[in-house]
Amino acid sequence: MTVEDIISSMLREEGGFQKAFKSMLDEELEISLSEFCSISGISQSTMYKILEENREPNLRTIRQIIHALNVISRSEDDNFVAVIASSTFFESLPKTMEVEGRTIKIKEYPISTVEDAIIAAVRAERDGALAIVCAPIIAVTVKKILRIPVSPVMPLGSVLKALDIVKGLV
Repeated sequence: MTVEDIISSMLREEGGFQKAFKSMLDEELEISLSEFCSISGISQSTMYKILEENREPNLRTIRQIIHALNVISRSEDDNFVAVIASSTFFESLPKTMEVEGRTIKIKEYPISTVEDAIIAAVRAERDGALAIVCAPIIAVTVKKILRIPVSPVMPLGSVLKALDIVKGLV
């Protein structure tokens, strides 16, 4: 069963979402509701009310559920971190990185304006990025609109190089 199947079930019949979601948790993902709630950020009481059909999920909750299901069902080959920067930044960037014994891909999102960067961040989250790395000037805004971790690039090396150049001029 896929996320699309759950959405179809929800639209097809009353209680269809609950049945499809329970089936996916128990039979395919083999995780407890408690584990799912910690991944999704949805409280257990909210999920119990939804699954017992005492409450219909709102759009925000459905989005959280779908995002969590996509994260859980993603294979390790699909794990990537999005880097949002100008195209010149990518020249020396590796394509993968080892993190705690796992290989994580680094996916490039080249941009040239702040607006492009915000759009790229939304696109990266929709593509399934585990996290985003971007310029500090957009990191603050992007953190407010995304649900995945956002880390600003801190270009200390270039600042120190510029200071060395300035020392030589003074």
